Amino acid sequence: MPEGDEERELDFFSKYLSLWVAICIILGTVIGYLFPGFAGTLGGIEIANVSIPVAVVLLIMMYPIMLKINFEEILKVEANLKPLLLTLVVNWAIKPFTMAFVAWLFMRVFFESLIPADLQAQYIAGMILLGLAPCTAMVLVWTYLARANINYALIQVSVNDLIILVLFAPLGKFLLGVTTDFPVPLMTIFVSVLFYVAIPLGLAVLTRQVVIRKKGVTWFENNLIRKTQWITPAGLLITLVLIFIFQGNNIINYPLHILLIAIPLVLQTYLIFAIGYAGAKYLRIPYREAAPSTFIGASNFFELAVAVALILFGMESGAALATVVGVLVEVPVMLSLVKIMDRKREKFRF
Repeated sequence: MPEGDEERELDFFSKYLSLWVAICIILGTVIGYLFPGFAGTLGGIEIANVSIPVAVVLLIMMYPIMLKINFEEILKVEANLKPLLLTLVVNWAIKPFTMAFVAWLFMRVFFESLIPADLQAQYIAGMILLGLAPCTAMVLVWTYLARANINYALIQVSVNDLIILVLFAPLGKFLLGVTTDFPVPLMTIFVSVLFYVAIPLGLAVLTRQVVIRKKGVTWFENNLIRKTQWITPAGLLITLVLIFIFQGNNIINYPLHILLIAIPLVLQTYLIFAIGYAGAKYLRIPYREAAPSTFIGASNFFELAVAVALILFGMESGAALATVVGVLVEVPVMLSLVKIMDRKREKFRF
């Protein structure tokens, strides 16, 4: 992909994602408040405490994300390993632990008098789930806007998705156990990741192989991917409305909590970006690979975090609310980081 000097912008939907999220929060809250009978009926459609409507929507919206992943590109990474290694260290050796500490510090210390103790633990849990899920789909958007190397970003994303299958569950159980009093079954987290990552990933890999063999790569990218990419944001917004149908009481009773959750999430994002930025400079990684290396850790795979929070804690939980706040702050914060990297481009010409 040529580097180019042209300015790039988000599409209309992505540019105002935070606005759409806010609208979904309001819409879901109003529906839940005005029609409690509907919320009760909807909540009754479940198996083993898992909402069937939400589970179906989440599973469907994961599929287009996974379609973009090309594991064949991983074989070409040997000549340029430093950006990938930096990403892995930041995402799995640093980010989950800083998120756990920042969440605990703000909820248990700074905001202790502002938030009930039971909700403190739930908010911490939701933020930890966000910290355990490095970005997948949106990092390609941030990399594009920063005029960096999307092909290499795909490699980083592909490797991270494989690692999520292995590390998400044990790290989640450990960090949730250390910071909260919730008994979190390891198998429940593992099955969640298997359901929402492994299944759509396997289907996507199979789809890629079959479609590319019959139609070619160009047709696959220009037709199938482009025509299905609307499913993920649409599914996310539908999920948010469903969640907030059950979150109405939390929003009405604790409207300040959204802001209180957002503060540590924003600070954590800038902290991880700074660590990735410093690491890229120290390792003398060129700009086009340094940019996605800083974005993947700073951004979150919030679709997965939302899904796991719903399975572990339920739609009415503070954990689910915390993951949704992560969606709310994602776009404006990441756009600011894209601008920072673009302005610092000359510092990465080694």
